[in-house]
Amino acid sequence: MKNDDSMLCARDQLAELLTQQELLLAVAESCTGGWLSKLCTDIGGSSNWFDSGFVTYSNRAKQHMLGVSEQTLQQHGAVSEAVVIEMVTGALQQSDAQVAVSISGIAGPDGGSDEKPVGTVWFAWKHISMPATASCYHFDGNRDAVRRQAVERALQGLLEIVQGS
Repeated sequence: MKNDDSMLCARDQLAELLTQQELLLAVAESCTGGWLSKLCTDIGGSSNWFDSGFVTYSNRAKQHMLGVSEQTLQQHGAVSEAVVIEMVTGALQQSDAQVAVSISGIAGPDGGSDEKPVGTVWFAWKHISMPATASCYHFDGNRDAVRRQAVERALQGLLEIVQGS
């Protein structure tokens, strides 16, 4: 419950800041499967600050919806810094938003490797007037726990970007 409260608090704070600054948000999600978009749109009036959510679970969707290059996917894999930067850039290009986040990871229980174990999640955040910043995190727990932690981290990163803009 405490995690849910902190997630909702971060979401509400983000909503307030985006509204005050008259900014719109776009999200590009892979392993979180739309969880961040749902969380953002759970509150009334979210259309004042939430522009769009792209759930690009497959590589093909990442390419078609966000413009991620096939070469980048082949060279780095979907769970990589290069891919999340292309995802966040594509989210801004395909929307009216000024702020965006992208998320791509391995939530499990399968799909991990020695190089990218289950719980590996890459994020990129971007304000339209600044370069993208990307970070990799390693979360513990089952599939639900990894995805929940990824949504929380995405929100915290968005707060940092919006507060710094």
